[in-house]
Amino acid sequence: MSDSTGGSEPCFAHELIDGHPVDPQTAKDVARFRTRERARLYEMRRSTSQSDNAQMAQVVGAELDRLINAPQGQNIAVYWPIRGEMDLRPWMTKAHEAGANIALPVVLKKGQPLEFRPWAPRCKMERGIWNIPVPVDGDAVQPDIVISAVLGIDNQLYRLGNGGGYYDRTLAAMDKLPWVIGVGQPFARMKSIFPLPWDIPMQTVVLGDGSVQGHIPN
Repeated sequence: MSDSTGGSEPCFAHELIDGHPVDPQTAKDVARFRTRERARLYEMRRSTSQSDNAQMAQVVGAELDRLINAPQGQNIAVYWPIRGEMDLRPWMTKAHEAGANIALPVVLKKGQPLEFRPWAPRCKMERGIWNIPVPVDGDAVQPDIVISAVLGIDNQLYRLGNGGGYYDRTLAAMDKLPWVIGVGQPFARMKSIFPLPWDIPMQTVVLGDGSVQGHIPN
C-alpha cells in the first residue's frame, strides 16, 4: 500500500497489490511521479521560515476551532510534527483544555495500521519505530476525528503524504470512518496525485492561507 509496494506474479495485465488489481506500469509511473512531487514539496517546506509556519499554524488552528465547535468528549487524533509539517501542538493543548480527548498515532509494526494512543500535555513520551515521539501509556482509542498533515493535496482531496501508506491502511481497517481533516501549507495544492485504488481522500482540507475545502458541517 506504500508507493513502493510490490505485487504478486503478473496475472494478465495486472498485479494484485494489497488485494487491488493494478496495472504494474501505471503503479510504477505513479510512484515515480509522487517521488518527484515529494522532493519538490519537501524543498518548499524547507524554504518556509519558522515564523511563517507558526503563523500558518495559528490560521489553521482558528479554522479547526470553527469547524470543530464542540470538542468536549470527542476523540481527536492529531500528529507529532516531522519534516516541516505544520505544528499543531499549541492547538492540541488548547483542545485538550477544552475537553477533547487528544490522541497521537503509534506505529506498532511497520506496514500495519496505526494505533491511536491518548495524549495530554506533559504526558510520558518515548521514541517510536520511526523515532517519532509517541505516548507511553493509555489504551488505544477509536478517533471520531483524524487530523492528518498533508504534503500535497489534489483537486479531489487525495492526500500526498510521506509515502508509507499508514493513514490509508489505518482508515481502510476501521469499521466506521472518522471525520478526516487534512492540514498543510498553501503550496500543498496540486492538480492530482493520480490516486490508486487504496488511496482514501480527505473529507475536509484546511490550508495555512485559511482556505477550507470539502465537507463543512453546519
